[in-house]
Amino acid sequence: MSPFYHEGWGIGFDPEWEVRDLFSLWEWEVGEDSVVLRGRLLVAPDLAFSILNERFARYGYQLLMQREGELRLVKPGSRALAGPAPKPIVNLLLLVATFLTTLFVGATYQGANPLREPDKLILGLPFSLALLSILGVHELGHYFVSKKYGIKVTLPYFIPVPFGLGTFGAFIKMRSPVVDRRALFDVGVAGPLAGLALAVPALILGLVLSEVVPAGKFGIALGSPLLFSLIMWLTLGPIPEGYDVVLHPVAFAGWIGFFVTALNLLPVGQLDGGHISYALLGRRQEKVALATFVALFVMGILYWQGWLTWSFLVLVLGLKHPPPLNDLTLLDERRRRLGVMMAILFFALITPNPFSLPHF
Repeated sequence: MSPFYHEGWGIGFDPEWEVRDLFSLWEWEVGEDSVVLRGRLLVAPDLAFSILNERFARYGYQLLMQREGELRLVKPGSRALAGPAPKPIVNLLLLVATFLTTLFVGATYQGANPLREPDKLILGLPFSLALLSILGVHELGHYFVSKKYGIKVTLPYFIPVPFGLGTFGAFIKMRSPVVDRRALFDVGVAGPLAGLALAVPALILGLVLSEVVPAGKFGIALGSPLLFSLIMWLTLGPIPEGYDVVLHPVAFAGWIGFFVTALNLLPVGQLDGGHISYALLGRRQEKVALATFVALFVMGILYWQGWLTWSFLVLVLGLKHPPPLNDLTLLDERRRRLGVMMAILFFALITPNPFSLPHF
């Protein structure tokens, strides 16, 4: 084979020489923005990726190893590589806006009307600070693990909403590809575990401050996921028949933390659960995502209509998960066991009917 040279790219190399000891090269194909090398790996995928990616980086290429017997070299400047870093002022403005909306909602939860009595906004502080801390720690879990693997990510974007819970949560955006399934898995689990590490003690503290009162006829009843019910029983003991718990704002923030974590663990698209399920199952994750969509749709008909909105959202955002650069190296046994534990955690946090009016 003769050395490869692409005039438009200004890059020349001998593919057979570069992969000589790691990949048995049979043929290559030049595309508009990539070069595909076909053959057979001679060593473990993670070792091959580590060495070859460094070799081709000298020529300005990014290596993708996502199919058996195929190496793909991405053209410099490809959309698969990181774009320009966004300015953090947007993140700061959204954080301030979300603080104000959750402060407003927290005050109304305490029975105040901040529009008529602005000084009562202070009543929403426990709810706002607890909720933003849980959401922020969740996203920072993703952020720091991404940095550990050299994945370029943005700072968290908070989503303010002036009604309901005061926010639709927060997210970070990946600006560069994930190297392999191990990195994808670790980034996926980091957020839920970090968020729960704060949500659980917040819930316990809030339950201690909550009131057990005779069951009322007004208000919205919150669903009780298994983990929430267990923590409430351990903290307050059995609730007498005919009585109910009026959650302290901090306990309510903890409940929301559980609910948001359950939503993030849905095994679809690029949600945390999508990262985890793809790392475990590869392209078989699509079947799990489709089953999840059907389950959300059915729960929306039988229980809470909000699930219909979520089924629509996951369909619009996409059920599939993009593969990492190295999609051939499988997870180790420790990560597979943790993945099973995350699936169990998901079912312990999800509830078919999170919000409902009480029946009389």
